[in-house]
Amino acid sequence: MARTTERPKSAQNKTPQIKSKPARKAASSKKTASSKKAAPSAGSNGSGEIKIGLRLKHARLAKNLKLRELAVALDCSESFLSKVENDKVRPSLAMLHQVVGALDTNIAALFADPLSDAPVLIMKPENRPVIRTDPLLQGPGIALERLIATAKGALIEANIHCVSPGGHTDGEISHVGEEIGYILTGKLELRVDGQIYNLSEGDCFFFKSDLSHGYRNPGKVMTRVLWVCTPPTF
Repeated sequence: MARTTERPKSAQNKTPQIKSKPARKAASSKKTASSKKAAPSAGSNGSGEIKIGLRLKHARLAKNLKLRELAVALDCSESFLSKVENDKVRPSLAMLHQVVGALDTNIAALFADPLSDAPVLIMKPENRPVIRTDPLLQGPGIALERLIATAKGALIEANIHCVSPGGHTDGEISHVGEEIGYILTGKLELRVDGQIYNLSEGDCFFFKSDLSHGYRNPGKVMTRVLWVCTPPTF
């Protein structure tokens, strides 16, 4: 009789598995709903980051330039540019300037919002587009938080430059225009026309953009700089 009334061990093991299935299904549904709610917008990675590679590729194709031709003009490898266009590598800020210069455009025009010609533009912090750069692969870099996605033909542009500790422009750049900056937080080592200026929170600066310039964060915390330039270049 004991043999006929005893519950097999295999049946005992099946019971918790059957009960756990709805729980797993609910958790899965909750995860799916959460992922749908946080779905990334076009041209971003979900955190507002703009995909640089795709836009650079479109600009190159619009100029009827082959990847090899652009690489020769920039004196860099075709392989590197291919990785940039496929968003496998982020260029440094200095390299990004060289690329858009070779394409006869500027960063502002490249990332302009076609819908940004309204008389009044409002940009909420959570919707602020971000352009990220790296001086070295996987190294500390710079994030440009675009305050307003200006339209093509705009006369002024403003970004918040977020410079990681040790982050830098990886070289110096120069272009037409004028620039004003205000150090919101942290420290910045600004180099303009061969001179170094050590700046900290609350400091302001101005210089003409045709002077060779670059910068780095010599501190141990994130540096944030409100950076305004005319005409738009970043």
